[in-house]
Amino acid sequence: MMNDYYVYVYIDPRNYEEFYFGKGKGNRKSEHLKSSDDSEKTKRINAIHKEGLKPIIKVIARNLTENEAFLIETTLIWKLGKTLTNVASGYFVGKFRPHNKYHLDLSGFDYQNGIYYINVGEGEHRCWDDCYKYGFLAAGQDKKYSDPLKTLNIGDIVIAYLKGHGYVGIGKVSDTAVPVNDFKIENKTLHEFTLTQPNIFDNSDNDKSEYLIKIDWIVKLQKEHAKWKKKFGLFTSQLIKASLDNQPQTLHFIEKEFKVDFNNIRRL
Repeated sequence: MMNDYYVYVYIDPRNYEEFYFGKGKGNRKSEHLKSSDDSEKTKRINAIHKEGLKPIIKVIARNLTENEAFLIETTLIWKLGKTLTNVASGYFVGKFRPHNKYHLDLSGFDYQNGIYYINVGEGEHRCWDDCYKYGFLAAGQDKKYSDPLKTLNIGDIVIAYLKGHGYVGIGKVSDTAVPVNDFKIENKTLHEFTLTQPNIFDNSDNDKSEYLIKIDWIVKLQKEHAKWKKKFGLFTSQLIKASLDNQPQTLHFIEKEFKVDFNNIRRL
């Protein structure tokens, strides 16, 4: 049978506290009673036995597929995790809001699109002046650099960082990343424009090509006016792309310095 899984709970009869959730089929729910490991779950069961009692074991959902059982188990662990003896967080934990994050606005949970730090990566193949003038961000010369840019979605907010200077722009992704030869501005390819860094076309005929993502700049600054404050705990990274969900101090700094409100930008 495909629907022969169930989700079960272990309850302490001394205080009726739920202390373990699991999923399984057949006699899985009783197997923990035979365990001899040193887990918190086994310690709790042994403590109950020493009192001359037995854990209350109840099936709380039945006739499930394995994936349904995984999802229900993870939901219960996520909700009651702090009081449980479960070691793992559950199979679908990546789909759940991280604990202790109610004070933050998280992409994918509170908003459909995310706010991302993007490293401009100025050098021999790209420069901020071109990004500033023509409305794009770029990465390439190896798939490990261009691939992160390809994961950005239309509507995502990007914060451009220029090494040695600071934050230089806030924009919204208006189209997905494409090879440099396919990038167009008003139906013209980038070859038709005068670039500060023409080496952006190096390797454009192979998988090392630069990839460009179109950005509608909301605020953009020349590099000499970049926003930064030393020893202030501001986020920076050598990564091409990084989520700023867990960087409230950096987001507050950017809002103040650029005179923007990310809640309003998300609604634009």
